[in-house]
This record gives sequence, structure tokens and C-alpha cells, in this order.
Amino acid sequence: MNWKEALKDYQIYLELERGLSENSIKSYTLDIKKLINYLVQHQINSSPIKINEEEIRQFIYETSKQINTKSQARIISGLRGFFSYLIFEDYREDNPISLIDIPKTGRKLPETLSVEEIDKLISFIDLSSPQGERNRSILETLYGCGLRVSELISLKISDLFFEEGFIKVTGKGSKQRFVPIAEQTQKYITIYKNEIRNKQNIAKGHEDILYLNRRGKQLTRAMIFTIIKQLSKKAEMQKNISPHTFRHSFATHLLENGADLRAIQQMLGHESITTTEIYVHTNQAFLKKVIEKYHPRK
Repeated sequence: MNWKEALKDYQIYLELERGLSENSIKSYTLDIKKLINYLVQHQINSSPIKINEEEIRQFIYETSKQINTKSQARIISGLRGFFSYLIFEDYREDNPISLIDIPKTGRKLPETLSVEEIDKLISFIDLSSPQGERNRSILETLYGCGLRVSELISLKISDLFFEEGFIKVTGKGSKQRFVPIAEQTQKYITIYKNEIRNKQNIAKGHEDILYLNRRGKQLTRAMIFTIIKQLSKKAEMQKNISPHTFRHSFATHLLENGADLRAIQQMLGHESITTTEIYVHTNQAFLKKVIEKYHPRK
């Protein structure tokens, strides 16, 4: 097996078995391509079956001179997954990267907004324009349901189950989950859908997409970022706000008000509770209150 064949097989595995998107597959295979290019440039004739730990260590060492610690960790993690796949398919018996440590990068705590800051941001939306009602609905949905921006723009009218109090969300790897939706968020979606969207000329193929641009087509990720950045500037917010800020705020506020971490994990669509646990560390005052309320030695 040569590198081209191994890479193609791995990409098929990521698409069919893991259900990853095209962008995710590109990300997963980028560092494997870097390794292949390194081997070619240095005339190292090692196949994916025969390459050893020392050769990979040398590649990581040479590459690390030009990148930061976080990128080093990503490369090692990506290669580890690739060689684990080769073991799974019985192409190799060992993982040549298993003993190579991933450098510690530290974890940056997510930026969050208070309820007052979210209300302030929404208050600067110009509701006299059709886009204003749409944008208010977008922000209320991002915050009210804790959605990723990719989940928001792909939300469909057929995904709305308001009578049951849920929306169906398609997350990473096309995995679906049902997320509770509050009456206030339902109200703003309904206003936009019935009073604004219903009056638009909708492009073919976008009939079921909830949030549309002026041309009646699905909004892009970039457009959501632009809407929020412009609002943030208008409201003179000092924080660096993105669509993900609303998701972080959703999780943090739920936790502060006593929600169970497992429930938050399910609503956010995190595969691992470890990912959700970062929200435990975002508010030290909250942790202090937990100790004061629940510890027997308070």
C-alpha cells in the first residue's frame, strides 16, 4: 500500500464510517499530506505500513520549528488517528506515533455575555427593516438553543416542532438531536417566518430553509459573523463576540442556574462530557456559591 492509496481509503472511511463533512475530512487529512510531502522532499522511501517512530519524530521536530504548540498537538493527534485506522484495517500491527506525547496547549476559556449584554446587543437591531426581524430571530435562536452557526444556517422549517417544544438540530457528522425551545424563542421565529419570510421570493431548493438572505437563499456562516460583528460595533461592545459566544453564554447561564451538566451536554451535542466541563471553569463566583450551598463544611 502506498501513501496515495492509504490516504484515499482513510478519506472514504471518514466519510462513510465516521459521517464527517467535506471540511472535516480536509482538516483530518491535511497533516497526513504534510507528512507525505516531507517524506518526498527528504527522499525518505517509507510506506504508510513501514514508516517508524523515529521518522515521524523527525518530521514533527522539523515541522515544529515553524508552527505553534497548538498546531503541533493537532498534527500528532491527526496522525495518531490515521495510524489507528491502519491498525483497525489490519494494515499495521502498531501505531508508530503512540509513544509521542501531545504537547500541552492549555485551554482558553470561552468568552461569554451576560443576559443584560445579550439584551443590549439585540436592542440595537433595526426592526424597521425585514432583515431586522430575521436578525433578532437569529440571535434569539443562537442564544435560546445554544446552536453552532452551521446548525443555525441549516435549520429547516420542517425541523420546528413547536407544539412539542423542540427543534431538530443536525450537528457534526450529520448527527441529529432534539433541543428544547422556549416560548420566547418560538415567538420570534414565528414572527420572522410568518411576517417576513412568507413575503419573500424563495429560490428553488431553499423552500424548507428557515433563515434566508435577500435573494431567498440560505445564509452563509460568513453572513452570520458579519451580522454579529456589525451589531457588536454598533452597540460599542468591548468583548470579541462571534456566533459561538451565544452558544457559550447559553451553556454558562444554564449551569449557573443549576442545570445538570449531562443535560447541557445533550443539548449542545457534545460527544464527550469533557468538552462540556469547560463551562464549569468559566465562572469562579458560581463555583464559590456551589461550595457555600452544598458542602457540609460551608
